[in-house]
Amino acid sequence: MPKTTGTESNVWISVDEQGRLVLPSELASRYGFIPGTSVRIDEETNGLHFHRSVASLAKVYVEPSGQCNLNCRTCVRNLWDEPMGWMSTGLFERLITGLRALKTPPTVCFGGFGEPLYHPEIVEMVSQVKAAGCRVELITNGTLLTPRSSRALIDAGLDILWVSLDGATPESYEDVRLGAEFPEVIKNIDGFRAARRPSHRPTPEIGIAFVAMKRNISDLPALLRLSTQLGASRYFVTNLLPYSQDMCSEVLYSRVLHEITYIPSRWVPHLDMPRVDANKDTKEVRHHILRGGYNLSYNGDNLGRANDRCPFITRGSTAIAWDGSLSPCLPLMHDHTSYFSNRPRFSRRCVIGNLAEKDLNELWSQPEYVAFRQRVQAFDFSPCTVCGGCDLSEANEEDCYGNTFPTCGGCLWAQGVIQCP
Repeated sequence: MPKTTGTESNVWISVDEQGRLVLPSELASRYGFIPGTSVRIDEETNGLHFHRSVASLAKVYVEPSGQCNLNCRTCVRNLWDEPMGWMSTGLFERLITGLRALKTPPTVCFGGFGEPLYHPEIVEMVSQVKAAGCRVELITNGTLLTPRSSRALIDAGLDILWVSLDGATPESYEDVRLGAEFPEVIKNIDGFRAARRPSHRPTPEIGIAFVAMKRNISDLPALLRLSTQLGASRYFVTNLLPYSQDMCSEVLYSRVLHEITYIPSRWVPHLDMPRVDANKDTKEVRHHILRGGYNLSYNGDNLGRANDRCPFITRGSTAIAWDGSLSPCLPLMHDHTSYFSNRPRFSRRCVIGNLAEKDLNELWSQPEYVAFRQRVQAFDFSPCTVCGGCDLSEANEEDCYGNTFPTCGGCLWAQGVIQCP
């Protein structure tokens, strides 16, 4: 049986007389290790790393609404020319039917590019997804988290509430979240915390999501302390993805992708570092090592392993927009332009199909979609985030390795720079 610690498990498995590994059925089902599927295995220094099968659907991002009540400085909608609406009852019922038909219920995360609490039926949506046997998460800006909606979300069975907080003071927060009032949002989170049933580990869990940039990074320590007081047990930090050229000056990763520390290679020296205190005695040494051109492992974990690995494929995820369109990931859910190294890059929307026409499992199992997931898991794309020197890097249409739409070599999610809960 698995021995679980935090979010990880230690699992002992047996080897049969033919030398085959025998996995517990629940574990095999969870990761899609079923007869007829192939599984990628990476051989590492001290063991094997098994990847989730591309047949395994483990997380579904659902965008209830493309609309929002704020005009955040960091938001794509400031420069968007796309229709914005909310998911219809009919489409949502199709989603619920699809979730119920799955052998292993996935996690459902309500989010996307709009504000989920803006949808008038969001509480009922959470309740129905929970009744379908799924774990349910929701990310919100917190402004609409009233006492009434807080109690309703708790009663509906929400598992994790993520709140976006990009500052620890009214001045820094309201400089980013235009239209929101920091004291009101803090009051809303505290009210949600107090409304939870008393427990050693109260549910729903509260998570804080922070978009890091030059104007607010100094607030992070104070925000972590404040969030702990508000009952948060999860913290999530991502970098800024600039959707306008003037926001490029705010990024905190101008050089990190070009440092060879983050590019694993057999041709550079390997340095394995233990845990050390982070203080004035080690500051200069740690900085030198990080910038020193080593293939670096820290306490056994290779820092370069996060490169060229799509987090959405790794998690067995898919994304459904408010109009019912299913896409491989959140970045491919809508057309948008973002900037990297002050150069624009257009990402065209990739739609596998629509819930109005096919059910969830049918869309997930389409041969061309399965082949795409296999291609992304192998990640044989041109390194546009490191190179970025030709016209092909300015869109996701094709790359210099001969890959065609959608190409992922310029995706910052795949390089561990941008993250989603």
